[in-house]
Amino acid sequence: MQQPTQPTLGEYDVAVVGLGPTGATLANLLALKGMKVLVLERDADVFALPRAVHFDAECMRVFQTIGLSDALLPNLFVGPGMKFINAQGKLLIDWQRPTCIGPLGWCPSYKFHQPDLDRVLRAWLAAQPNVDIRLRHEAFALDETAEGVSIRFEDTSCGKLRHATARYVVGCDGARSIVRRFMGTELDDLKSHERWVVVDVLLKTPRPDLGDYSIQYCDPQRPSTYTRGPDNRRRWELMVMPGDDTSRLQSPEWLWDKLSRWITPEVATIERSAVYTFHSVVARGWRNGRLLLAGDAAHQTPPFMGQGMAAGIRDASNLAWKLEHVIRDDRDDSLLDTYETERSPHVREFIETAVELGNVIQSRPSVRTTTDDEATAAIRNFVTPQPRLGEGAHLGRQQTFAGTIARQPRLSDERLLDDSVGYRYALLLASGLRAMYPDIVELAARADVAVVDDEAPALREWLSETGAEAILVRPDRYVYGMAHSAADSLRALMCDAFPHLQSELA
Repeated sequence: MQQPTQPTLGEYDVAVVGLGPTGATLANLLALKGMKVLVLERDADVFALPRAVHFDAECMRVFQTIGLSDALLPNLFVGPGMKFINAQGKLLIDWQRPTCIGPLGWCPSYKFHQPDLDRVLRAWLAAQPNVDIRLRHEAFALDETAEGVSIRFEDTSCGKLRHATARYVVGCDGARSIVRRFMGTELDDLKSHERWVVVDVLLKTPRPDLGDYSIQYCDPQRPSTYTRGPDNRRRWELMVMPGDDTSRLQSPEWLWDKLSRWITPEVATIERSAVYTFHSVVARGWRNGRLLLAGDAAHQTPPFMGQGMAAGIRDASNLAWKLEHVIRDDRDDSLLDTYETERSPHVREFIETAVELGNVIQSRPSVRTTTDDEATAAIRNFVTPQPRLGEGAHLGRQQTFAGTIARQPRLSDERLLDDSVGYRYALLLASGLRAMYPDIVELAARADVAVVDDEAPALREWLSETGAEAILVRPDRYVYGMAHSAADSLRALMCDAFPHLQSELA
């Protein structure tokens, strides 16, 4: 019997499966580069249960690039850091986060309400003419061809089956990713899987005594976390312990009993709660041909560093410009392989650190030893990791700063660097180099690279500290490489990043 033909939506540059923060960020960045994007999301609205509450300055730069920073700022709270205390109230780890603007142009830590962020990202995306958003559409088949991927999906609002094609498909569809299943990708288990109850509450009256710092209560009787959110939002996370009646974990009676240490129904209302297993895994294979993974589909982390969503935002920022270069600029698609080689070791360092912190938080009487306090004393003053990218589309270990996040100084016209250059490469020059070597500026123009030789003190200071005559910054704001001498070194830097320039110079 002949099967009915499925209606075809059209041909796209990229199909994004999943419209959480990672998928929405990726789709927005692709739209910014002029890509034609299809977004498939199985749910009808933003996710209602407790999810992320923190992102950092690097994420804020990505939102700034999209054009959303002004819309987000009124609903953010700048977090001062986190403290780890034991059952006796002793401070084990002090993780201070400055509340002033840092070298990336933003504060190091922001607390937010994820549905607010989701709605801002979606509203901006919906206004892009080259993006097709399909809510309540669930992908069920991905068939790779020589030219792209054939995608079959169901409109679950009516049961209709539809079909589209895309040059590439990116699975931003979470821990149970269907894209990952089609890729056949397995997960590396980093050996941390614990159940926690997450509770969001709304305060009825001010409670300054709760404090602005996040607190990790490293109490073997029940490890717990307190986090302040914007306005009157507060969150507690409570570890599920042996002996807990798992059928009652979300009942008001159980929740208020466990929260009574801090709040009561007289001063707060429970907005929502959920039971999660916090996993620590990293995918082995983020790309298979024209299928790729991002966000929780590629990695999952315990929340003890607040880097779960942030890692997905970094994925999107790393991947979007590479897809554009391959699709529009005919770059070799091996550029897409650098996505995993760069991001996997980077995110793994955050996950492994989160697991180590989780071991401090989740320690129990049966496994505590006399050396525990000595071990935590070594990390009493905790500093946020700043890992460099793994090997990939940068000059790598041969240069100290290649693969590290670039600073974002404010320029002489008061604009931040990223606003000045846009979502593309930028070549930052020491004073006088533009006039001395005009051919370098012409070379940059052929590669659509923004040239910045501003006299802003913060930019001059960065160049001076690195000893560089020029710094080439990628669209995702990571340093490609530096030139430490004049013309020849500059040409070599540009030709290394843009091999097609070599033939033009020949």
